[in-house]
Parts: sequence; C-alpha cells; structure tokens
Amino acid sequence: MSDQLNTGSHDLPISEALAAFMTGGWADTSRPDLAPLPFAAYTAKRRAALAQRFPGERLVIPSGTLKVRSNDADHRFRPHSAFAYLTGGQEPDDVLVIAPSGAATLFTRPRSPRGAEGTAGQEFYRDRRYGEFWVGARPTLAEAEALYQIECAPLDLLPGALAAPARVLRGVDGSVDALVPARDGDADTELTAHLAEMRLVKDEWEVAQLQHAVEATGRGFEDVVRALPQALAHPRGERYVEGVFGLRARLEGNAVGYETIAASGAHACVLHWIRNDGRLNRDELLLLDAGVETDDLYTADITRTLPLSGRFGPVQRQVYELVYEAQSAAIAVLRPGARFRDFHAAAMRVIAEGLRDWGVLDSTDGDLYRRYTLCSSGHMLGLDVHDCAKARASTYLDGVLEAGQVLTVEPGLYLQPDDLTLPPELRGIGVRIEDDLLITEDGARLMSSGLPRHPDEVETWMSGLLG
Repeated sequence: MSDQLNTGSHDLPISEALAAFMTGGWADTSRPDLAPLPFAAYTAKRRAALAQRFPGERLVIPSGTLKVRSNDADHRFRPHSAFAYLTGGQEPDDVLVIAPSGAATLFTRPRSPRGAEGTAGQEFYRDRRYGEFWVGARPTLAEAEALYQIECAPLDLLPGALAAPARVLRGVDGSVDALVPARDGDADTELTAHLAEMRLVKDEWEVAQLQHAVEATGRGFEDVVRALPQALAHPRGERYVEGVFGLRARLEGNAVGYETIAASGAHACVLHWIRNDGRLNRDELLLLDAGVETDDLYTADITRTLPLSGRFGPVQRQVYELVYEAQSAAIAVLRPGARFRDFHAAAMRVIAEGLRDWGVLDSTDGDLYRRYTLCSSGHMLGLDVHDCAKARASTYLDGVLEAGQVLTVEPGLYLQPDDLTLPPELRGIGVRIEDDLLITEDGARLMSSGLPRHPDEVETWMSGLLG
C-alpha cells in the first residue's frame, strides 16, 4: 500500500530554506523589568510552611500535563491546585521541588530560543503544543524567577534533582511518578492530605480573590436575568443562560470555576444537570448554579432558583420558602468552634419538619427526608469548587470550623417528577439556594450578600433588572 497511513499534521512540510530563514531576524523580546506578581509573597510563606512540616525531606509537586480533548486539540490547561497554591504558576509540565534544606526550585520549560541550532531552536514555530507561535510565549527562566520569586531551572534538569527519595504528589504527572519510586507506607498519601489541609484556612489574599469571584458571579447572575426574555424565546434557553454567564466569567476571570448548571423545570431535580439543552418555560423555575473563576484560579459557587415569570407561584413559593428557612438556619450555626457537619444538620431539621408538615413524611425520625434532598448542604471553597477534598476527615468533615475558612451553604429540595410519594403539584420542582461565607472570629460573613435570597427580594430584584 502506497498511501500514507498516519496523516499527522495537515500543515505543509518545512523546507530547508524556510528553516534557515526562520533562524534569524528576530528582535530581543526579553522583559528585564518585571515586578513580582501580587501572590508571590504569599506563595513563599506557603512553601516555607510546607518545608517545615516535612523537615529534611524532598517534596515534589507537579503542575500537571496537557490533556487531549480530541485528536491533536488539547483542553485549556489548568494546573493542579496544590501547585498553583505553592507557586502561582500556570504552565503545563512544571514541577516544584523542595529540597531537604527547604530551598525551593521551580523546574520549568523556558521560552523557546530563536536562531539556535537543532530541534530546540525550531520549537517556537514548529511545535503545536509548546511553540510560541502556536500557544503564546512562556517566560524565560529569569522572567519566571522575577514573577514568581522562586529559583527556576530548566525542565530537562529535573531527573537529576529527583535522584534521591522524595514524597511526591502522585497521579498528576505520570512522567514525574516514574522518576521517583514510591516509598513504603503512607509517605505520599500524607503529603497529599497535608497539601489539602494547608488550604482549609485562607489568607487575606485568598479571601480577596474569593470576594472578587463572588462579586463577578453576582454580575453574571444579573446578566442572566436581563437576558431572560431572549433565553425564553430560544429553543435552547438553558444553553442561552449558560452562554450569558460564561461571557461574564471570561470577561472578569479565567473561566467558569465548574460547568454551569442551568436547569429549568424538572431538570432542576438533577443535582448536576450540565447538558443545559432544554427550553425555558415562563411557568417554571430556573435553578442556576454557577461561579466565576478568577485569573488566579479561585472560584465562587452560588445558586439561585428564579421564577422565569418574575414571580413565584404559590406552590413554587412554598418549596422555595422551606429551602430558604433551612439555609437561614444553617447560616445561623456558622462560627469558629462549631463542627463542620452542624450547619447541614440544622438545615436538614428544617427540611424534615417541613416535609412532615406538608404530609409528605409521617415523622422526622431517621433519614427518609433524604429521598427529597440527597446531597450535603455545603463544602469548603477556594482553588477548587469542592476545595480541600483530599484532607483527612478528622480535619475537615469531622472537624471544627476556624476563622478564615470559606464554605458554601446550599440546602435544596429536589422533588422528582415521577415520585409518587409526592402530591402531583409538588412533582418536578427543584430548588437550591447557595451562598458563600467566610468564617470570622465571631461568626460568619455572607460574601454573596449582593444577591437576594428571600423570595420577595428575588422578585423585586428581577423586576428591576427586567424593567
């Protein structure tokens, strides 16, 4: 068979003359006057605290690798949150190494040289994954050191730095895992857990990032309400809503912090509905769960359930008010020293009592109420929407709240359209109200207070936006 079986790139081959022509005639693009990025002082403190926790040990934290979306097209890269927390960097394949002395080095791929001999000198225009002409310029080593305030070394020197035992954040970069044999016992697992637990309490810079994400998210919700007339007229109104919010996320941040849930009608009973392909109906509710992620990767996580007509119907209000009361009870519990699970328990007591009062349940004993509200009522928030998930249960789920923690409170009721234990008028209604809160020294601050929660306030807010 004479046909080429592996087509590969659809670009034309590079001639020797073109290759020679590309080696010269380029201006110096180095930037010698770069100032440290705002987070650099905080990341230095975090690295020092990590080294102190594991004195005399080598610690290895990769940023992660590019992931193929389809054929030769990659997903937009996002670094592992532990790497971002410790460096602020967002380049693929980078690796942070903290030596036994406590000194930190960022191993990174420096900017492609132009005019150099060999393959390295051609990367800038030939390499679709890493070439500057394809994906933009990377910092030089000197630029990276100035920006991140950390010693930087070429990535190809990494194997030599890993020639001794180390704790590794595994499962992030397979090539790094292969360079360092796993140690006996729980050395790597312990590192993973501690990297999550370090982030449970936010510093002032992180709180400011999260507040910005929350406020930008509020503006995105306002955008959605203003666009509801157009969304209602579109055959994929849910996707219209998703797109409107996504525009705000890209204009004010990096992207959305997670896939937007724009769930209308009975779709709101699907906890993680992200198909967003349904039509909107003025007689139904829209459950919008969305968050803007900042350029430095901190995300908000807010949910509002909105009447598409602008006003709640009697049954819709009945369900909404029960969820509102449950959320209010949960928020009232938040304070330093309270157990993490306390606010969920407070919300569920209200939900169970309400279901009993409606005649849906005979009693509030047991956990039968969970048929109608399956998931927990909140989680830690930060670089990940479900932040610090690798922390030990004793420090998170079974732990106590501390000042500086940021979490969501999000009770909901999901009354499935085919649930015969419910009266017909309740079936197919899903309501969730979610807010982001900072634990303070004497209670909690509602970071998302700019968005209304009470049903009367929601109606007034929507009326003002819709004119």
